[in-house]
Amino acid sequence: MKNPLAKIPTFGQSIWLDYIRRKFIASGELKKLIDEDELRGLTSNPAIFEEAISNSDDYADTIKKLAKAGKSAEEIFLNLAIEDVQSAADLFKGVYEKTNALDGYVSLEVSPGLALVTEGTITEARSSWVTLDRKNVMIKVPGTNEGLPAIEQLISDGININVTLLFGLDRYSKVADAYITGLEKRVEKGESIENVASVASFFLSRIDTLIDPMLQEIVDQKSDHSTLAKGLLGKIAITSARLAYKIFKEKFSSDRFIALKEKGAKPQRLLWASTSTKNPTYNELMYIEALIGPETVNTVPKETLNSYRKHGNPANRLEEGIEEAEISHQQLKEVGIDLDAVTKQLEEEGIQKFIKPFDSLMSALNEKREEKLESK
Repeated sequence: MKNPLAKIPTFGQSIWLDYIRRKFIASGELKKLIDEDELRGLTSNPAIFEEAISNSDDYADTIKKLAKAGKSAEEIFLNLAIEDVQSAADLFKGVYEKTNALDGYVSLEVSPGLALVTEGTITEARSSWVTLDRKNVMIKVPGTNEGLPAIEQLISDGININVTLLFGLDRYSKVADAYITGLEKRVEKGESIENVASVASFFLSRIDTLIDPMLQEIVDQKSDHSTLAKGLLGKIAITSARLAYKIFKEKFSSDRFIALKEKGAKPQRLLWASTSTKNPTYNELMYIEALIGPETVNTVPKETLNSYRKHGNPANRLEEGIEEAEISHQQLKEVGIDLDAVTKQLEEEGIQKFIKPFDSLMSALNEKREEKLESK
């Protein structure tokens, strides 16, 4: 009997893990998840790498070697990250082949300081892609306004892209368009689009974390809108995801995309990110249970993955309540919350949430680097 986690792919969704660490790969733990739990991919980000590198001795020997070779903190980090991503990608090679290049991807983020720099993003993504030298990797590019032309260019280059930091429907729609345009430009150059892959990472829990206190304030005011606001608590992230999926279906069933599909194009799947609940009163699996559906990915933290294996109840629920989702967004306006302003704030905060751990990691690596240079 398959456990609940391993059953999710039968509903058309792929589970990826939001975690990376050298010992986790080398110990066989990751391989076990692939073999026993149908794990189909892995994502990383600066915060995950900071935790892995700063709080373990897994990387001590490599840091010492690179420090003595005169490498900077940033060069050391990139070397460590590339080695881990390559090792993980090699473990997922079988998944990549078995799924005909649909899954089996490992993601590496461009430097977070480039989130608002188009040309810098393109340059670093191209460099990482060449250095990684694996078909089954994705370069993570923030879906900022400045990221949109980078996504389009990189897709036209044939580089697999994981578009990250998406919170709003309008921006998600533009990301899907950038992917399709990138494929069209690649076709115009006479290049194959058969193995070009991309996901659009829509962040969930942060939406509720920001909006719920606003709603609670309206509830506490005991105004005409209090009852309406109370009914929206803990719902906006999931309703946003369902409306994003509606856009996905429209974009990737259009005549424009079908023309590309006939040439071997894959749809840019929606990936649900930030799927661990931050509010302790909410069911810890609510973002997974509610959003299982075809042609989607869910990247899950290790703790949530383990919990779902024990307590999950998979079913195809993604398209339940689409009308309710549209009503909820209308009601949000009625109670005076501007969702566009919220998603803009979330994007700005999201960039900072990756810059801060990256800067902290660079500081820690500089210290370790100096220590290694001083030691014999």
